[in-house]
Amino acid sequence: MTRLRSTRRSRKQVAWPLREDARTVGQVRALVRTELSELSLSSDLVDDAVLMVSELITNAFMYGAGPYELVLHVDERDIMFVVLDSSPILPSPAPHDLGAEHGRGLRIVARLSDGFYGCHPQRYVTQPDLVGKATWFALPRARTTSNVVPIRAGV
Repeated sequence: MTRLRSTRRSRKQVAWPLREDARTVGQVRALVRTELSELSLSSDLVDDAVLMVSELITNAFMYGAGPYELVLHVDERDIMFVVLDSSPILPSPAPHDLGAEHGRGLRIVARLSDGFYGCHPQRYVTQPDLVGKATWFALPRARTTSNVVPIRAGV
């Protein structure tokens, strides 16, 4: 996965602490859809972001450790979602197994974000005295054709 490079300050940053509860992922999907709908984004982009956030939170619950946090950064060009957990173990894609019940989440994030995703240490927004592992993805607010080659083409 790629490492996050320095970015310009976000015009909007919103953070939500998350409870490790079976209902949380569904509640967050609705929350993300509402937040992004207010930005007049395409429905395809909103659907992709909802799916990717769901995958990152599920991975954090399955393989990470609490506390958990979701952060949304929005600027004029991009949206970025960050899921924080306190486990020091970095995520890695599972071996490709079409029959496996799990193991596709990071591949989905890699594909839908055109490779703009990663993991790095980061302070929690809602609890700044804590440092966790941030797993993130970024999407352009307007999908356009460009000369950018995906980092993880074919993942």
